[in-house]
Amino acid sequence: MFPSVWARTLVTRTIIAIAGASASGKSLFSKTIYNELVNELEPGAIAVIEEDAYYKDQSHLPFDHRTQTNYDHPDAFEHELLHEHLLQLRAGKSVDVPTYDYAMHTRSDETRRVAPAKVLIVEGILLLSDPALRKEFDIKVFIDTPLDICLMRRMQRDMEQRGRTLQSVVDQYQATVRPMFYQFIEPSKHKADLVVTRGGMNRVAIDIIKSKIKYLLQQ
Repeated sequence: MFPSVWARTLVTRTIIAIAGASASGKSLFSKTIYNELVNELEPGAIAVIEEDAYYKDQSHLPFDHRTQTNYDHPDAFEHELLHEHLLQLRAGKSVDVPTYDYAMHTRSDETRRVAPAKVLIVEGILLLSDPALRKEFDIKVFIDTPLDICLMRRMQRDMEQRGRTLQSVVDQYQATVRPMFYQFIEPSKHKADLVVTRGGMNRVAIDIIKSKIKYLLQQ
């Protein structure tokens, strides 16, 4: 029924990628799984990190230059650091995950300590487009949500949580978000083991992933 990757057993760590367009429901999907399992499992058994945390530091650039960054292009991310952190977590070592300041368009001085977990969920837009990262994911999921829905969600999120104006969100969507989706994100869907429709609250898909996690932890 599923690709052979679903038959793998947990040796030391299992890393699950949740990819898809911006505002497709990746975070909701990941957080729902985490929140529903964290109290059922042993302490430290499951953790979540976000690809967004690995946007490159831009503190050396003038603020006006930072605002022009194409955040939907692979070059915006320090994937090398994310890859190194995945290797360290799989090896049982804790890592300090960066924190990105969206208002200042650069990394903040704060980091978040993440301890190794038996199951690690990683969510982000370009996870499956990077060959080195793909090799580290034991299960790859793509949240397939129509772009018009993603745009409406992005408008609400960026205006309420990131202090953006409606015009700036629309301009960015037209200039970079939509083109980068078709150039990098949509093609990566074919690298996924499971494609999830209807966004981050697809109950059947959530239960499938939860069941798989519980199975792996029992091995």
